[in-house]
Amino acid sequence: MRALKFLLKKEFIQIFRNKLILRMIFVVPVVQLIILPLAVNYEIRNINLSVVDLDHSEYSRKLLDKVTSTGYFQLTDFSDTYKKALKAVEEDKADLIITIPQGFERDLIRDSKAKIMIVANAISGQTAGLAVTYSNSIIREFNNEIRTEWIQMPRMNARPVIEITNSNWFNPAMNYKFYFVPGILALLVTIVGFLLTSLNIVKEKEAGTIEQLNVTPIRKYQFILGKLIPFWILGLVILTIGFFVSYIVYGIVPAGSYLLIYLFAAVYLIALLGFGLFTSTFAETQQQAMFISYFCMMIFILLGGLFAPIENMPDWAQALTYINPVSYFIEVMRMIVLKGSGFIELLKHFGIIVLFAISFNALAIWNYKKTT
Repeated sequence: MRALKFLLKKEFIQIFRNKLILRMIFVVPVVQLIILPLAVNYEIRNINLSVVDLDHSEYSRKLLDKVTSTGYFQLTDFSDTYKKALKAVEEDKADLIITIPQGFERDLIRDSKAKIMIVANAISGQTAGLAVTYSNSIIREFNNEIRTEWIQMPRMNARPVIEITNSNWFNPAMNYKFYFVPGILALLVTIVGFLLTSLNIVKEKEAGTIEQLNVTPIRKYQFILGKLIPFWILGLVILTIGFFVSYIVYGIVPAGSYLLIYLFAAVYLIALLGFGLFTSTFAETQQQAMFISYFCMMIFILLGGLFAPIENMPDWAQALTYINPVSYFIEVMRMIVLKGSGFIELLKHFGIIVLFAISFNALAIWNYKKTT
């Protein structure tokens, strides 16, 4: 235990002497947590709209006012022919074309139905899909308003109407930041913890101090613990800073227990740091360690469910998420922060992370060659 105490003292002195590490620990997470949720917006607004109104009637103007007043679309082009509107799409001045044919109002009043054409620029499939969905929803709402107006006039026979009442659980305002920020926080803890530990042993090798440690009576597990514990503490500090920033900037307060979050994070960090130390034992230089870390982190991030739901991934990618510890941490953070899940609901996640922790640290201890 005395040897472990001196190792921990040495590690903390090295950490606090390195100004770059201190910036990574205390400045980088704060900046990223503020910028990323604002930059990565799941809501698509200000879609460039081109309109071809061949009817120039009262109802066509009402429809266009309805579309442009929602905030999802901005009118950037008003063409008198469909061909000119397509030219605006080709020049990236428009993402969506709404064409109202001649006789729109006449058909609507006479036959109680009319047709319009919606054309989307599908270079970005996500933007095109959402633009069409938004416009369809707005047009349906416009149609319902007309039916209500005609029933009251009365213009048509009243028909039974089913009234739908919806309720959004766990995120009533449907604020994407409440979904995104917990995942970002989990990712920041992962990046800082994994990157620093993966460089740790390699730095000792390059400085030549690893040979001095190898000739001491320090056991391998003591050496690994000495490398793991300081960054385990720093990881929890980063998590605390992240919660503080989330509350100040976004007003996010977990619906569940802070204690449960820290308990899971403590086990998760043991697993993650063990994996970082395991990869560090393979590398001979910090450059090699950086390449290994970059490769692993890209896989962790892309298959973690932060930017794309795991359910939407292909089957082979979903299978890989089962061996991705980051995906479990992101899911747990969202479950506790948004749903207020308890220990029983998270028992499966705890069990898997404990297995990761045991496996990675055992591999790190086994692969570290203590030679004289």
